[in-house]
Formats: sequence, C-alpha cells, structure tokens
Amino acid sequence: MDGKQQLAQGISSESLRHPSSMSSISRLRRFLLPMLAIILLLRGVYDISYRYKFAGPGITHLVPLEAHIISKCPDTRDALRELILPAMQRVYDKVDFKLNYIGTPTADDGVECKHGPSECMGNIIELCARELYPDPKINLGFIMCLTKDYPHIPERALVEDCALEHAIDIRAINECAARDDGAYGMGLLRNSIQRTTDYSKVAREQLTDLRRPMLP
Repeated sequence: MDGKQQLAQGISSESLRHPSSMSSISRLRRFLLPMLAIILLLRGVYDISYRYKFAGPGITHLVPLEAHIISKCPDTRDALRELILPAMQRVYDKVDFKLNYIGTPTADDGVECKHGPSECMGNIIELCARELYPDPKINLGFIMCLTKDYPHIPERALVEDCALEHAIDIRAINECAARDDGAYGMGLLRNSIQRTTDYSKVAREQLTDLRRPMLP
C-alpha cells in the first residue's frame, strides 16, 4: 500500500463529511479568518511542486509546510477537508508538515483563544498529539476527527473516541497536557502562537509586495 492510500485511510472518510448547505455570504464570511493561513499553504504547495518538478526525484530533504488554525471553528473544519488534506495527498512525502495555532499571549504567561478556554484546551490536546505522534497520517487524522465535531472540543468522550479511532494513547495525551501542572501544554501553545505571529508578519509583507505596481 503506497503512502497516499495510507494517508487517506489514516484520515477517515467520516472525518470528511460535508456540512449542511449554507448561503454564499455566510460561507465567504466563514473563510475570512483562516485566509492568511490558506494563502501560505497554497503558496507552499506550489513552491514545493515546482521545486521537485525541476530538481528531480533524487532530493531527499523535506520542505517545511505549515497551516495555522484554531480548534473550535468551522473554518478549520472546512480548510482541513478542502485544502489541507488534498494538498497533503499530493506532497506528503516531500514536506515536513505542521499545524500551528492562532491566539493571543497574555502578560501572565497565559493565552487567550478566540472561542475561550475550551478552545485553548483543544489546541493543547492537538499540539500534544502532534508532539507524541509526528507522523501526519496519525496526528492529522486525529485532529480532523476532533474538528468534525468542533463544538464538543475538548469533551472527554470526543477525545477518547478519536484517540481510539487513530490508535493514539489517550493517557499519553493527558500526561502531556497536564505535565508540570499544565505549564508544559501551555508552553506548547504559546510557542505555537508565537510561530503563527511570526508567519503572519511574513505573509503581510508578501501580500504588500504583490500589491505593489510593477516598475516599467
């Protein structure tokens, strides 16, 4: 079985169930939040495909590729299903793929998340899965399983069901999130948010460059 088939199996078809139909205006609004991350993702896929097309099959190093999300959001569900999974099926063997998270660090070494503390906890659970299971066929499948029922993140029943479906040790996830009275998991989230902040600055600079008129 080749890697593409393994990736497709690792991310179950149940995780890709289409949401109910909605108006085009509502759909457009839902996609505004992660647009910056999507631009980075698609640009990365184009660059990767271009480089490998002309560099040939002998290249062995992996190209970094990231997407930046929040766990309790329909935008994330749709971006995972419609953009990230198709991209990974094309270039999974050429990239070092990571998900990072959007939020705001606070002065007391905490984090504010758009959908409150439960989303922060969901982000930490997903980051722990990424750290413990770096293979995207495992961690991305687990994250997509959670995101399918994003309103219920981080309820224990949902996390346990998705962990069982993707052969993830729920005890290891709990230990990661709770280590050092929660400081370890919070540190993972703060570092991830800082990386997203850094990437956002780069993206804004790139978009500014694209808008500049060409000199004659």
